[in-house]
Amino acid sequence: MEHNDEALIARLTAENPVLKQLIDDHHDFERQLEEMNRRPYLSAEEDIERKRLQKAKLAGKDKIERIIAPYRG
Repeated sequence: MEHNDEALIARLTAENPVLKQLIDDHHDFERQLEEMNRRPYLSAEEDIERKRLQKAKLAGKDKIERIIAPYRG
């Protein structure tokens, strides 16, 4: 997402509950990943979970982009 999209996203999330949920999920994945990245060591299970979160975050970002792309000027 581009930095210029913040106002557009704020407007569209008020109109689109699916977009709002995707944005909320994206922020949650980001928070969880930041928490994991602060740890000096991850177990094998935690590393697998970190990779799953990264993939879910990226998939969500792609969905967000597809929703907002038609609204860009």
